[in-house]
Amino acid sequence: MDCARNKRKRQRYVEKNGRCNVQHGNMRETYRYLTDIFTTLVDLNWRCSLFVFVMAYAVTWLFFGAIWYLIAYCRGDLDHLEDEAWTPCVNNVNGFISAFLFSIETETTIGYGYRVITDQCPVGTMLLLLQAILGSMVNAFMVGCMFVKISQPNKRAETLVFSRNAVISLRDDKLCLMFRVGDLRSSHIVGANMRAKLIKSKQTQEGEFIPLDQTDISVGFETGDDRLFLVSPLVISHEIDVRSPFWDMSHAQLEKEDFEVVVILEGMVEATGMTCQARSSYLAEELLWGHRFSPMMTLAEGFFDVDYGAFHHTFEVDTPSCSARELALATARLDAHLYWSISSRLDEEKWEDPNVTEPTGKSTDSESIREGDRPTFTVGGVTHTQDQSVVGEQNGSVATDQSESEA
Repeated sequence: MDCARNKRKRQRYVEKNGRCNVQHGNMRETYRYLTDIFTTLVDLNWRCSLFVFVMAYAVTWLFFGAIWYLIAYCRGDLDHLEDEAWTPCVNNVNGFISAFLFSIETETTIGYGYRVITDQCPVGTMLLLLQAILGSMVNAFMVGCMFVKISQPNKRAETLVFSRNAVISLRDDKLCLMFRVGDLRSSHIVGANMRAKLIKSKQTQEGEFIPLDQTDISVGFETGDDRLFLVSPLVISHEIDVRSPFWDMSHAQLEKEDFEVVVILEGMVEATGMTCQARSSYLAEELLWGHRFSPMMTLAEGFFDVDYGAFHHTFEVDTPSCSARELALATARLDAHLYWSISSRLDEEKWEDPNVTEPTGKSTDSESIREGDRPTFTVGGVTHTQDQSVVGEQNGSVATDQSESEA
């Protein structure tokens, strides 16, 4: 059972290098790729791109070379190779190979001067103009594809690194999920911002099963902490509060969970102005409970030195194994206990001190406060004390007077 669970966990939604582990199948509208042929060619791998690049030029050269050979054959230029009085369409074209070479010279504008078109061939002139125009279009298209592919911003993301593990520990007395991100280049990512997603299967109340449900994980969107100044490595923190999907998750529950945390860093490349995106992910077993990242920055002579050798290092710290909800309840109970304890102690000290009196114009919580065996009444800021025996005598006299009057 454990082996099957571990095997299922290794099927990442996003790989550590940022590649999305999703393959699209049974697509019937493949013609849509041809409507955006430029992006299709840019998205091809390098072997396919180089093959298309070579074939685009080779096919056009062969195509126009065959047309030049056909023109020479139809005009009879091949039958008058030794006739100096004959004016061919293209000088020194005596076969298909020479026609193919002339096609290359025309499209690439090499112009060696040995093969040249004459003014006695209007069809050749029209073909020359057509090949020059189409050749320029092929050059612009293919060179543009290669330039965009070489300068793709996802190559810039190769130097944006994420820590191998994420950690869960206390920060400012609150449980936080943290991971580290850094930039290996000296040129910065302009306007960098961070996002995080929780990928986990769930079942709705109506019984619908969602295999890869995406839930936002706040990394400071409300406070602006998600906008990074990525000059040195930073530790990105997610505070586990009541809105967090990890609110009810304890250390023991974390070991049984099956989820994936996807982190996304976006920004503009300072050198090219293009937008790049770097991605990584953390499985449940890659979240280290009770760990903290090791410091990696020291102050040297006139600059800050960053030791990337400690980028992935963590160390253990004292962290409660309960969930954030339980920790918040325990903290609330402790605060309430301290509040009532301090209030009770102050009340005891106040009534034990004979010099402490109630402020004028304010009444105590109860109507009467016992001082020994005598009740004390506070009325209008004046304290009256009566003996119980006196009260009893007064009550007795009143009763006697009432009986006598009745008689």
